[in-house]
Amino acid sequence: MRLSTVILPVRRWSEGGRDRWQRAEQLGFHTAYTYDHLTWRPPFRDGPWFGALPTLTAAATATTRIRLGTMVTSPNFRHPVPLAKELLTLDDISEGRLTLGIGAGGSGFDATALGHAAWSTRERADRFGEFVPLLDRLLTEQEVSHDGTHYSAHEARSLPGCVQRPRIPFAVAATGPRGMRLAARHGQAWVTTGDPEGNASGSPARSHEALARQIDRLEKTCADAGRDPSDLHRVLLTGFTPDRPLDSVEAFADFTGRHAELGFDELVLHWPLPDTPFESDPTVFEHAVTSQLP
Repeated sequence: MRLSTVILPVRRWSEGGRDRWQRAEQLGFHTAYTYDHLTWRPPFRDGPWFGALPTLTAAATATTRIRLGTMVTSPNFRHPVPLAKELLTLDDISEGRLTLGIGAGGSGFDATALGHAAWSTRERADRFGEFVPLLDRLLTEQEVSHDGTHYSAHEARSLPGCVQRPRIPFAVAATGPRGMRLAARHGQAWVTTGDPEGNASGSPARSHEALARQIDRLEKTCADAGRDPSDLHRVLLTGFTPDRPLDSVEAFADFTGRHAELGFDELVLHWPLPDTPFESDPTVFEHAVTSQLP
């Protein structure tokens, strides 16, 4: 089981921002992610919020071993052509430590920041279905031209290519059938925050059952695509299910064990933030993590 963390980009780099990324590396986390939004839900919407890719670039220069990533990037305000160039650059600066978490995006937060109405669920899925394959090509081919429904590219060059070959890994966030097919075809990992109905129930047991059904659908999707399901990492972004894994070291050990049995091989924990939904005792957080890491 890999343990990773997500560090929300809410602190100035000189006022604790750098320290958290360095501490994540010291604790032995596999990956440190950050959210790729222009703004996010309350209580964060009216507070400081910094850009994901510049933050990861700074983190790459402040660390040496820990992997870095987005959790997750979406088409809401990204175009594949400039995004590919920025990712290629960040992969180079981090010396091959970058993972791209990628999802279809939501209808809130930054969905209307560019001045257009929020896309429908179907349009988000349509755009995502074009976004992911094009980004895959841009990061693996030296020159790409594409005339699509939502995105175009004309002789877009991606030299010298990614440090990681054939490209940086994709961790595809998906719960619906179309997203899962993208994960099976293009992903090196699949990401979930749990099942919305299971999360809303308030019951850890029902959430656990819902996650088991998601994994069952994922494995069937992989089989239909001719892919070995064991070849796709399974990532759970915690903090949204009804569980309370950071109440104690013992609770975290139980949570880790139960989700490992389901087939997850990476858990992502939010770095503790006071006065937010991700508040937890920093001492318990560090002790829980180190108790489960080699």
